[in-house]
Amino acid sequence: MKTSFQIVETALWFLPVTTRVPLKFGTEALTTVTCARVRLTLRASDGSLSDGWGETPLSVQWVWPSTLPYVQRHQALLQLTTRLAEAWLTLDPSTHPMLLGRDVNDFLLPTVLQSFNQQCLGERSEPVPHLAALVCNSAFDLAFHDAFARHLNLPVYQTYSPSLLPSTLDQFLQPAPGSEVRFQGQYLSQFLAVSPRKQLEAWHLVGGLDPLTHADLTGSEPKDGHPVLLADWIQRDGLRCLKIKLRGNDADWDYQRILKIAHLSRPLGVQHLTADFNCTVQDPAYVCGILDQLQSDEPAAFDSLLYVEQPFPYDLEAYPIEVHTVSQRKPLFLDESAHDWRLVKLGRELGWTGVALKTCKTQTGALLSAAWAQAHGMSLMVQDLTNPMLAQIPHVQLAAHLPTLMGVETNAMQFYPSASEAEAAIHPGLYTRHNGLLDLSTLSGPGFGYAGADTVRGLPPADVHKYRG
Repeated sequence: MKTSFQIVETALWFLPVTTRVPLKFGTEALTTVTCARVRLTLRASDGSLSDGWGETPLSVQWVWPSTLPYVQRHQALLQLTTRLAEAWLTLDPSTHPMLLGRDVNDFLLPTVLQSFNQQCLGERSEPVPHLAALVCNSAFDLAFHDAFARHLNLPVYQTYSPSLLPSTLDQFLQPAPGSEVRFQGQYLSQFLAVSPRKQLEAWHLVGGLDPLTHADLTGSEPKDGHPVLLADWIQRDGLRCLKIKLRGNDADWDYQRILKIAHLSRPLGVQHLTADFNCTVQDPAYVCGILDQLQSDEPAAFDSLLYVEQPFPYDLEAYPIEVHTVSQRKPLFLDESAHDWRLVKLGRELGWTGVALKTCKTQTGALLSAAWAQAHGMSLMVQDLTNPMLAQIPHVQLAAHLPTLMGVETNAMQFYPSASEAEAAIHPGLYTRHNGLLDLSTLSGPGFGYAGADTVRGLPPADVHKYRG
């Protein structure tokens, strides 16, 4: 690419969202979340300007599990995101977003994070984790991919063609030792769909606090016209796929939870389940015991489990648990552990067989992990961070362009449906589920295909943080 660019402005909004019902992450429950929305403005060498947009929820409980007070962790993420808005202005973006995004993730982000943690060491007893920093950075990374594509008047995924990204994958990735994989002469576009799917099977999240039957109701449930009980969700949305949040430290509760949901949902047409143990398991025998009991006593429920998601602590380097015994029973997917392709590589060595991708770990990182995993025979899923509003669009675009095992997880309509009303006016099929599917047919135009969803929301001018280069 011969055109040179300058980032002339980063604009940052923090948009608060309140859940209608709590969402449990590990030992904590999420009741509010702040979404970071970024507008990044590029000036090309010909003087033309291109705006790009990105957004991610800063889900404190997911990115930073800790006993530190929520308010301390939340404030740290806001401050770090603001610091990154300034840091992006120092970059020379005269290169492809995949190259710049790689360099930011590998060099700029660790430098900013280290400096931030050193300066704030006296304010709290824990540093901000790398996963949290990736999430803070992801909105800027998404916005740069979007702005670059808009400058070219192309959809984002067309900018990954060899004509625009001539760098072969060996400049980004290294194969696993002893494998026959060779990235020389291979391009990112070879691992992406030429014709993205216009409909995606939708996975519904059954949270650990979600009531299953009338006996579980407390009387405090919202009366807002949306379902509360699982059966009502299944019937209203035509669901066929359920993701079950488990405790990971109470085997009997976890086993019974899977059984209750399997027995309730199967007569209503649900075909696939997955179990998410929330990173709380320390011993593979815990998961194997539940799977073996299911296979022995409830074979129909066992057969409906499509895969198992992230039972073990997400710091894979600190907890290099050998997990082949689990993946011999069911496909085993990295989620929180899969920060980048290097950790996917480590996970494969330990016995993991699949990767759950998220745009909240940056578009750049998700695509590189997807290519590495596919080249090494690993399965893919695209998992939700309960993405509302603008964050939903790159999320589903990623799933539409990859050979996921089964559709995409999408649950913002369960926990804060009203948050996305402005964007849903343009893309109704992205924020509701019909016949168990999301409809992506309204996504169009350059960039991520926002088609006006980026500017439809009235963002308060007083709340914007602007930084100019």
